[in-house]
Amino acid sequence: MTNSQRTITGAVLLPVFVPAVVITLLLILGTLSNPELAGEVFKSALAWVTETFGWFYMLATAVFLVFIICVGFSSWGNIRLGPDHAEPQYSFPAWFAMLFSAGYGIALLFFGVAEPVLHFSQPPNATAETVQAAREAMQIAYFHWGLHIWGIYGLMGLVLAYFAFRHGLPLSVRSALYPLIGDRIYGPIGHTVDVFAILGTLFGLATTLGLSVTQINAGLHYLWEDIPISTTVQITAIALITVAAIGSVVAGMDKGVKNLSILNMVLAVFLMGIVFLVGPSIHILDAFVQNTGAYLGNIVSRTFNLQAYTQSDWIGNWTLFIFAWTIAWAPFVGLFIAKISRGRTIRQFVFGVLVVPTTFTFLWFAIFGDTALYLIMEQGKQVLIGEVQADHAVALFEFYDLLPWSTFLSVITVFLIITFFVTSSDSGSLVVDSLASGGAHETPIWQRVFWASLEGVIASTLLLAGGLSALQTMSILAALPFAIIMLLAALGLWRALVIEGHRGATLVAAAAPVRAFSNETSWRKRLSALFKFPEQAKIEHFIKEVVTPAMEEVQKELAIHDWKANITAEDNGVTFQLERDEKLDFFYQVLATEHQVPDVHTDGTTLATHWQADVYIRNGALGYELYGCSRDEVIRDLIDQLEQYFNFVDAAPGHLPWNTVS
Repeated sequence: MTNSQRTITGAVLLPVFVPAVVITLLLILGTLSNPELAGEVFKSALAWVTETFGWFYMLATAVFLVFIICVGFSSWGNIRLGPDHAEPQYSFPAWFAMLFSAGYGIALLFFGVAEPVLHFSQPPNATAETVQAAREAMQIAYFHWGLHIWGIYGLMGLVLAYFAFRHGLPLSVRSALYPLIGDRIYGPIGHTVDVFAILGTLFGLATTLGLSVTQINAGLHYLWEDIPISTTVQITAIALITVAAIGSVVAGMDKGVKNLSILNMVLAVFLMGIVFLVGPSIHILDAFVQNTGAYLGNIVSRTFNLQAYTQSDWIGNWTLFIFAWTIAWAPFVGLFIAKISRGRTIRQFVFGVLVVPTTFTFLWFAIFGDTALYLIMEQGKQVLIGEVQADHAVALFEFYDLLPWSTFLSVITVFLIITFFVTSSDSGSLVVDSLASGGAHETPIWQRVFWASLEGVIASTLLLAGGLSALQTMSILAALPFAIIMLLAALGLWRALVIEGHRGATLVAAAAPVRAFSNETSWRKRLSALFKFPEQAKIEHFIKEVVTPAMEEVQKELAIHDWKANITAEDNGVTFQLERDEKLDFFYQVLATEHQVPDVHTDGTTLATHWQADVYIRNGALGYELYGCSRDEVIRDLIDQLEQYFNFVDAAPGHLPWNTVS
């Protein structure tokens, strides 16, 4: 991207920002001008997409899950998302809390009781309100919120983290297509991909926020009957909580999102513990084990079940809606997970994203859903069915009404929904802001505030246009183009990993950090470099005045020996590439990259980030930087890597696969 594209707007990337905002505002204005007509259009569109592309959503979801599992448990699982020496930025509990809060904490609160009860009373393939219906209800709930959901999130997060932290590309959805189209990701194709990602995120997030405020409204009405259940109350709630979200998003990732996410997890586990203790504890454990086994035993048949012979609306209202909603939200959750996953191996990432959240989810449904069914079947609490059918949002609070300490649990739950709302909105704002800024790490506060406000406006608009039905429709529509983008992203990741796998077998030793200074360099100079935290301008000047001339000297020397080397100026660095016919090119890149810095510096000041001149080769960052080196030291390092490259290529059997990553 060029500087001319940023101009007055600060960090905004105009070819992405403008189309995304214009399309969103047109939709908002069109809906507000005639909410009834908009509702009818949404309804018709939902029916058409479900009938025409239902097979595609299901097949794509299956591909995503199988692909990420295969990658995670292959030899590629040892690859680190970042330099080989990188360590995770966040502890595992904090990491899990953030990805779970952003992922679908609100959905579990909304559907944890409602979905099992609704499937029990109206099962797609069983007699209503029977033991068989109870079994099917829990299997469906597990299927809808299990591995498939996190396979979608995980794939997007893995692709983005790999290319951003391993290969120095922007932390943006466009980077996923780099192995397929190369530098064209910085042009119209890349801009279009990021626009679709922003729209999918905005509408997916609007669905989640819409669900949360309907449940907040139901909880407030349950606690205080004078508060009516109405669109006015819900839009007011969106406005108030959006203000809180703006405060969190201004605070940033560590102070805002992380702390709120940890609070969310503590409260969620607390609620689970209370319901487990006052509910049928042994029955919950028995049901958890049995339902998990049934889920694993039927996962293949359910994955490909589209009710082709019954032509029911059930599949569109439930399975396709949930999976499409997840795909629409994948750029947000995936990019957010990527931002917090630097330093983990691919296997750690896959295990953490798939197994841990899925296990937690199954426990949640066992504790809340199975307890609700137990109360209905064993204690005759049939009233719960009618209440849930009348209003899905009130399910959890009517469920509490059948347990001890119902008011206390309801107050905690309303507060938890609000904090989930805030974390979803502020983390979503950070992600959309990053997408609209070409992957920038630091952006002006006004941009984050703008996106947080716009999310609240979209949710309010769709509530006016038909409530849950309109929200559901926009999620499914937004998911269609992005499902195609995700399939292409999976292909791109596979091609890049094939290259890295070939190289890794020979270059294990070569991938270790190389010295940034020669042995003759003064130890005082090397020690002083440890306390330098340069700004972007200094790194860019170093690359232009030291690194590029060093590459040019090597280029001239190689030309004497009839070797052709190309030097390409990048937006944030420079690339040296040696071409070999039918062989893998030599690739040495120095990029100006942004990094977190220690909390306190020698002068007592606190900074958020600093910049480095990091070295990248085909298999990612080598874990060292060049800033402070002389021209001769850069030349020496380049030749070191060139020697290792020749050893690798000459030792590799046969021809290596061609790849467009460069």
